[in-house]
Order: sequence, then structure tokens, then C-alpha cells
Amino acid sequence: METPPPLLRRNDSFILLSLTAFLIPVTLFVFRHLDDNKLTGWSWAFAGTDVSVFYFTIVIGLMAAFFLSKVSMMERFPVASLMTLTGITCILFWTEPEVIVDTSRYFTQAKHLSEYGIEYFIRQWGAEINAWTDLPLLPFLYGLIFRFFGENRVYIQCFTALLFSMTAVVTYLTGKTLWDENVGFNAGLLLAGIPYLLTQTPLMLVDTATMFTLIFSVFTFIRAMDKGGIWVPVSAFAVFTAVLSKYSTWMMLSVLGIIFIVHILQNSAYKPHNSKLLTLALYRGLSVFFLAAIPVAIIVFYKFEVFAEQINLLVTFQKPGLKGWSEGFLSTYFFQTHPLIPVAAIFSLYAAVRKRDLRSVIIFWLPLLMILLWIRRSRYILPVFPMLTLMASYGLQSVQDRELRRYAVFAVVSTSLVIAFGVYLPFLKTMSPVNFMHAGRYLNSLNDPVVEVLTPPSESFSINPAVSVPILDLFTAKKIHYRYKELDPPERTKKSPLRFTWAYINPKYYENERGGTLSESRPIVIITAEHGETLPDAIHEKIAGYRKTAEFNATTGVFRFSPDVIIYEP
Repeated sequence: METPPPLLRRNDSFILLSLTAFLIPVTLFVFRHLDDNKLTGWSWAFAGTDVSVFYFTIVIGLMAAFFLSKVSMMERFPVASLMTLTGITCILFWTEPEVIVDTSRYFTQAKHLSEYGIEYFIRQWGAEINAWTDLPLLPFLYGLIFRFFGENRVYIQCFTALLFSMTAVVTYLTGKTLWDENVGFNAGLLLAGIPYLLTQTPLMLVDTATMFTLIFSVFTFIRAMDKGGIWVPVSAFAVFTAVLSKYSTWMMLSVLGIIFIVHILQNSAYKPHNSKLLTLALYRGLSVFFLAAIPVAIIVFYKFEVFAEQINLLVTFQKPGLKGWSEGFLSTYFFQTHPLIPVAAIFSLYAAVRKRDLRSVIIFWLPLLMILLWIRRSRYILPVFPMLTLMASYGLQSVQDRELRRYAVFAVVSTSLVIAFGVYLPFLKTMSPVNFMHAGRYLNSLNDPVVEVLTPPSESFSINPAVSVPILDLFTAKKIHYRYKELDPPERTKKSPLRFTWAYINPKYYENERGGTLSESRPIVIITAEHGETLPDAIHEKIAGYRKTAEFNATTGVFRFSPDVIIYEP
């Protein structure tokens, strides 16, 4: 009896996958008006893009993906391959400006530690150092980098690039521990298949680092439950870092409870009525909990009023505000993530049920929780992306042909790199925050060691212009002198996500106690609240006798935060 021919021959499968991989970005471009992402929405990101060049580059990327699918060398050296690929990818985005104004908060907190030391940071965090709803760990680490390596953005970018690379590696190790190397390796690779995520890696924010602490907590807790020993304190340390990275991780760490339950159920299935296994599991789980909880409790007790105020702010302001600050699931999971990832992730649910694979609940929990809680903003979901790629990789295991599966993964990565590097990055470099980058470089070329910064207020604007000063400071080596006159926030900012800008406290280091004697002939930098804003009379009097030597006024015309930077010299 003859064996029936396969539904699709191998070559046909590659052709079909190639056609699908090409049509996905084409389809997304046609329906780009459906993308409501607040930063890299396709409607405006593609506005200045030559679509023919974009399509051609996609084809080149798919050809490269096809070639890589024939080579298994990367899989033979998974850690080195993931570190190299993700590290190089991060470096490609180092020219991106600080496009999210939250950078101002993290830089300010970090610079306090750099200027005044660790003891000052610990004492004044939440007091003279305005903490808003930020937890202290990441600003503390950024401050250490500034203090010991120098106040240069590139050191922060090296650190976040390292964390992103380590996220890919730990994602690989998690998949390998739960299933096999192939699941883990493809999941690590697929992190580079999320265009939005790639744009976040060079920024001085806490999201990329939080993503690492979360997946690190997941992996080490799995190992602690399985092996015990040294993994118990390592897991406790990982959980400690996650707890102090961002408040949202407190909810996300519920996945540790899922790991605990799965571990007990699996061992009960293999060795029923074995009370020693349950006792051992309880011992390991509780040991991790208490080893992590004790230092967290000490910190919370020491700064109880700060934490209480932050939690109250989260409950009364940010939680209700989530409804107005959201983006559609279609945007997050199909435009800002390559569509093959969520499709494969959805299929993984079916595959897991069919196999009755209890371990899969560990990776399903957080992505499903984000949907159940209706969390619809890419930045808030970002720490969960490793779980999403693990789901996708698990789903792709149903593709029996290893080369075809490899091609699918590399097609996702190549297409996403084209979108992120060829479309998103050029668009982000036209946004107004690039003015701070260019102005900082220009100021570094001047001989004067100190510059004075002025931020004239605007009655029609919802962002406190004072928060622009720390962002400029990140890009210049000059000492900044800035006198801040506290402003009353407009009524409309009470429910705005930019309300934190009105809680700005002017740092002492801008008041010149370390800057030496100020010369009256120092350069003056004016940062306007809005693009093309008319300067008030008081500013004209201040710059009388000065000449305008540089003006940086890039803008997309899309975003509310669109400052110009104008430099005057004697």
C-alpha cells in the first residue's frame, strides 16, 4: 500500500511561509490606522517612509532568514549567540533620543546618588529626592553607574543592553528547564521579534530592567523548587530585585505561586502519598519567600510613609487613569509585536491541552492575566514579553520540520528588525526630544564650563517645562545652573499621565553650590514648553546683548511634548 503524499511538500511549506511572512507587514501597513500605540503607532511612524524601500528590505530580510535557517551553528552555542545578537541589536538603537519624559525622574534620582553619595540617596529618597511612584532599585543602580563610571548616557545604555541580553539568555534557560533547548532558544530569539521592545532598550527607564528581574525570578524559583540548595538564596535575591523594580511586578510575581502549585501537583502525580515531597516543597518555597521578604520589609519599614503615599497615588490616580491611557490589544499584539508571536502563543494553548502539559500553565499565567485584568498598554505589558515568546516557541514546536521552524523564527526577527530599525528609529529621531540630544552635543563643544537654563512657562501646556532640564543634562557634560520657580499645575493635569511633571523638585546641584562662581557672560539655554512658542518679555530682557548661535526645533507635530532648545551666547 502506497504512503499518501504529505499535505504540503517541504518546498511548498517554505514558499507558503515566505509568502505569509511578506504579506504580514503589507497587511499591517494597509490597516495601519487601527494601530493606536501612543509612541510608535503605524499611522505616523510610516508617514515619511518610502514603502517600496520598506518592502524591498523585508524581502532581503526574509532571504537572510532563509539562509540562517539552513545553519544550526547558533543553536550549538545558544548563550553566546543570544548575547551577541541581542547585544548588537541594542547598539543599533543607541542613537535614539530619550522620547519618554519619565527619563527625567530616573535621571534626577540617579544624579542625586552620583553627586551626594549612597547615604544621602538612602536618607533623602522620597523626601528631597522626589520618587513619585518609582521604586528605588533601578535609580539606585543608575546612580552607582554614574558615580563610578561617569555621568554618560552610554554607560546606562550598556547596562540596559546587558540586561536585555541576559533576559534573552534567561528566557532560553527557562524554556530549556521546562521543556528543551529548542523551546528556550527560539523563545530567546523571538524577543528580538518585538519591534516595540527594541525601541525601549536604549532608554533610561526601568521597563527593560524590570523585564529581566521578572524572568530571572521565574527561572530561579523553578530551579529552587526543583533543586533547592544554592538556588534558594539566589531565587530570593531575584525576587527581592523584582519587588523593588516596579510596583506592577508585585502582581506579576503571582506566577511564583503558580510555579509552586505546579511543582506540587507534578510530584504528587509521580509519587502520590509522599508527604516528604510536600514538606520539601513547602520548605523551599517558604525559604525563598522569607529570605526575600525580610530585606523588603526592612526597607518598607524604614520608608513606610513614602511607600504608603506611593500606593495611595497608585490606587487613587494611576489605577483609574489606566482606562484613559490604554491602547488596543490589536495594537500591542499585532502591530507592536510580530503577529506570528501571538498566533503561535494562542496555538500553544491548544497544544498544551492536547498534551495535558501542566508545566505550560507557568508561561500562560501572566499573558492571560494581562488580558483578564484588561491591561492594554505596551509599556505596562512589556515585562511579560518573555512569557509570550515562550508561549509562541512552545506553539511552534508543533511544526515538525526543524528547518521550517527555524525559518519561521528568523523571519519574525528579520521583519521586526526592519520595522524597528528602518521605520521606528528614523521616526523617533524626528521627535522633539532629539533637540535635547543635539543641544547637549553642541553645548559640549563650547568652552564655558557652566550654562544657564531658562524654561519659560506656557499657560496652554500640560507638561511642566522644568522636567526638560534633567533630560538636557543627560546629554551634556556642562554644569547646569537653573533657578526653578514653582508653578501651579493646570486643572486639566489632575487626571493626566503627565501629572508627575508638576511634582518636580529642583535639585540642589542646579543651584550652583558646586558649580563655582557664575560668570555673567555664560551661555544661556532656553527650553520652550511648545514648538515655536513666543518668548516672554522677561526672557528677551535676559538675553539682551546675546546672539542666538543655535536652535534645535525638530518636531513631528503629533505629540504634546514638543520643546524647542535655543542657545544664546554673549
